[in-house]
Amino acid sequence: MRVYNTLTKSKEVLNTLEPQKVKMYVCGPTTYNYIHLGNARPLVVFDIIRRYLKYRGYQVTYVQNFTDVDDKIIARSQEEGVNAAELAEKYIGEFFRDADALGVMRADTHPRVSDHMPDIIKVIEGLIEKGYAYEVEGDIYYRVNAFDKYGCLSGRSLDEMRAGARVEVDERKESPMDFALWKQAKPGEPSWDSPWGQGRPGWHIECSVMAMKYLGDTVDIHGGGADLVFPHHENEIAQSEAYTGEPFANYWIHNGFITINKEKMSKSLGNFFLLRDILDRYPADVVRFYLGTTHYRSPLDFDDGKLEEAARALGRLKNVLRRMDESVSVQAGTEETDEKGQELLAVLKRLEHEFMAAMDDDFNTARA
Repeated sequence: MRVYNTLTKSKEVLNTLEPQKVKMYVCGPTTYNYIHLGNARPLVVFDIIRRYLKYRGYQVTYVQNFTDVDDKIIARSQEEGVNAAELAEKYIGEFFRDADALGVMRADTHPRVSDHMPDIIKVIEGLIEKGYAYEVEGDIYYRVNAFDKYGCLSGRSLDEMRAGARVEVDERKESPMDFALWKQAKPGEPSWDSPWGQGRPGWHIECSVMAMKYLGDTVDIHGGGADLVFPHHENEIAQSEAYTGEPFANYWIHNGFITINKEKMSKSLGNFFLLRDILDRYPADVVRFYLGTTHYRSPLDFDDGKLEEAARALGRLKNVLRRMDESVSVQAGTEETDEKGQELLAVLKRLEHEFMAAMDDDFNTARA
């Protein structure tokens, strides 16, 4: 089995830390709104990967987090005049409703940021002790220049990043590229006790800590959308490997965007369709089939015509399966049964072989 590794920019044979076991971490949603079709793509992509690994005999331990402490949640809760924790809880429930409706298996563990403050603080303290982080007036920043491998995932040098950076200027930071591990509390925002005063964690440290807690210092597969490569996953590598001294993930898998008129579907652009609205119009198996019609790393342009096309293709596949069942049933108990059964078995074996060859080639659902 070969998988495309974003870290090496190449397909590699899948060699897991333990034989026939896979430790897999996939970044989950920030729970401030309903999920849209673009959010649903990684859910289905990594659900298919997980199911196929299990089909191939792997024991998969799958962790997907909830980011329930975040700037977007705080802003949305202030807009709606509700408590940030209540808002996050509401949308965690809505996420499960949507994901269940889409037939996505629940993770073995769904950790929440808000439940892991002591773990996050411990890792930040360790990074400070090792010289990878520093405090400025109650804020803690990661010292990017201290990590020699920074840029290894995105393939960009620090000079390139500085030239193209759109980061808020903060004269207190040693470098413009340094990022927040802990943010000092602001009035009206949720906060927790820490050695540096009241505050809350930055986005990147949250995933590092939860992945390490539930899967150990090194995971086999870390997944997410292509938009997370930089800065989120780049920063996860920097934090985690500085803290443990071990590789954080051996294989990085990223799915492409769903686009509308060649633009990424996103809440910020306002060009999105809620998954639940799509599921009101199309059966879940049609939506899943549509999401699998293009290789997971390629962009998938959305329009109703493509969903209709997926519905027809899935219908044809179901008709073939139904005719095969009917053929076997009609011939049962006749002299032709054994001969036809052997022919059918040979066809199924050939199809299974072709299916596995496609899926073993970087989970190529489009060819499978």
